[in-house]
Amino acid sequence: MEKDLLKTPIEFLKGVGPAKADLLKTEMRIFTFGDLLTLYPFRYIDRSKFYTVKEIQSASTEVQVRGKITSIEEVGQPRKKRLVAHFEDSTGRVELVWFKGAQWIKKSLQIGTEYVLFGKPNYFKGKYSFPHPELEKVEDFKKSPIQGLQPVYPSTEKLTNKGLNARGIGKLTKVLLPQLKGVIRENLPARILEHYKWPSKEQSLMAVHFPKDLESLESARKRLKFEEFYFIQISMLLQKQRTTVLTKGQVFDKVGDAFNGFYSNHLPFELTGAQKRVLKEIRKDTKSGHHMNRLVQGDVGSGKTVVALLSMLIAADNGFQSCLMAPTEILAQQHYNGLSEMLEGTEVRIALLTGSTKTARRKEIHADLLNGQLDILVGTHALIEPTVQFRNLGLAVIDEQHRFGVAQRAKLWKKNSIPPHILIMTATPIPRTLAMSLYGDLDSSVIDELPPGRKPIKTVHRYDSNRLQVFGFMKEQIAKGRQCYVVYPLIEESAKMDFKDLEDGYNSICREFPTPDYHVSIVHGRMKAEDKDYEMQRFAKGETQIMVATTVIEVGVNVPNASVMVIESTERFGLSQLHQLRGRVGRGAEQSFCILMSGQKLSNEARTRIETMVRTNDGFEIADVDLQLRGPGDMMGTRQSGMLDLKIADITKDNQLLHLARKEAEGLLAEDPKLTKPEHAATRQFYIEQAKGKVQWSRIS
Repeated sequence: MEKDLLKTPIEFLKGVGPAKADLLKTEMRIFTFGDLLTLYPFRYIDRSKFYTVKEIQSASTEVQVRGKITSIEEVGQPRKKRLVAHFEDSTGRVELVWFKGAQWIKKSLQIGTEYVLFGKPNYFKGKYSFPHPELEKVEDFKKSPIQGLQPVYPSTEKLTNKGLNARGIGKLTKVLLPQLKGVIRENLPARILEHYKWPSKEQSLMAVHFPKDLESLESARKRLKFEEFYFIQISMLLQKQRTTVLTKGQVFDKVGDAFNGFYSNHLPFELTGAQKRVLKEIRKDTKSGHHMNRLVQGDVGSGKTVVALLSMLIAADNGFQSCLMAPTEILAQQHYNGLSEMLEGTEVRIALLTGSTKTARRKEIHADLLNGQLDILVGTHALIEPTVQFRNLGLAVIDEQHRFGVAQRAKLWKKNSIPPHILIMTATPIPRTLAMSLYGDLDSSVIDELPPGRKPIKTVHRYDSNRLQVFGFMKEQIAKGRQCYVVYPLIEESAKMDFKDLEDGYNSICREFPTPDYHVSIVHGRMKAEDKDYEMQRFAKGETQIMVATTVIEVGVNVPNASVMVIESTERFGLSQLHQLRGRVGRGAEQSFCILMSGQKLSNEARTRIETMVRTNDGFEIADVDLQLRGPGDMMGTRQSGMLDLKIADITKDNQLLHLARKEAEGLLAEDPKLTKPEHAATRQFYIEQAKGKVQWSRIS
């Protein structure tokens, strides 16, 4: 009964009809009764509290005052008349103002009658006024159901124009709820409800929409938030179980000449403890006979690529091929150059395949892959084209995986009869709470040490008015033999204003740093790939001292001699992007610097971002601040993927409930891995309904 009723199209709810239904669908994605039921209030107004006129100034939102109207007048030009009523209590007086409907409102008001006034006060020229307030006679208010906590629902301008403002949506919910009494099924195990003393699902839904008091509201909200997290975690853990236990994986049971020879003779530096730990975890996964699905997080410069290379050498020792897929040609080229350099003098064969690879070379690569002549293929999404066939793909490494679409990653899975082991690398630190919800079906490793000898990058904030000092500092560094980046926020490659910023910046740098004393490179997204590569190579070889660029250099440029990163218009960058850009310097043994340039006017959020960058180099701390500022959807693009379809819970604010849900989900599946026990039937049924039509995320991570 519940399922059918909740799936009823919204146009069949009394008070909606076809026109309003169309708006609810397009504006709020409310298609059914169930969608309206889970459109939760985003705040509540306490209608049990009364203010005096004197206390109004301390209130920041709507207030409720008891008093009398002492006089009424019409003010202004004939065509722009407004109605003004003077309202007072024993502590003072305020004005009530109506700009529309003056005639019929004037008739309804009674001087000397006691009213309850409700509205948001405005302060103008030393006095308070209430535009278009709600007024109700005290005798009527005492009989009214609106006393207590009143829900405020999200709405839009178009909905408001059709009478569906926050109050209008509340009225629809009021019509819906009585129809659902006795038909909403419980979906949490009884043990959990008893242990945490939480209300049933039906009681929670009733209380969250129309709470009796703060205590019952808080309990209902906690229960509903927990439920959202709980089913996400069950889904993640079941997928992880499927992948690691039920999906067969290639067995890499030996470490041979490729690994040992490289480790002993070609590894350019000693591995950090963190790198060794992560390598052991990968080793354990790949020889278990189960499929590996591992996420490796590590800050820029922590040595993820070396760990990936050593893993690919283990694959080669066991007769398997590997691929490394990067999101951009620049990054793919960078990986290829770095890996080729390290593999020089070994017998490991490596190739690069991108959209720019010439047809003749592409055919050679295809042939070498099929006959087993190639051990490692580095590339972009060109790797997943149907024409790219491996002889025996055993390991797929994906770099910065959140930049790839799900369907793209899924194609890698199908490149072998037994799916290849998956190793995901990200230099975008993911806060633990977000990782638990986005990647809870993966095993996670963190490389939390920087290679020895690296000095923390010094970060400072300078205003545009300090530009000459910044230029002077750059000259000092160049005189010491160092190189500098100057990065502009070319957010859209076609945006004229942004492009002008870059060109103006380049011209001013060239004036300040003239030839023949200085040489300047420029790189941006409008350039041809070969021109970009030429300029980057000049900079990498030290032929130019300054690289003026857009964010195309956010990933993929490794110049250990570059020690200064100047970021222009810092206020226009997100925190994770700033952190990534800063990671382009600090790759050598010398002290490196990041200079954040901005205008004088900064929003509170921009100020927080800049202060965070100056305070810390810790990518995980930065990611936590980023999560608080932007929310999980914006940060990881999860709104597009639909993975975190949270209606009431908030990953940032409800951290403890998320951890509790993970713990309870783990306990549930440890006790009943397939949810077959009678006491878990309702949980199983709800999970199946939720999972219908959703992608099997774990199989394509």
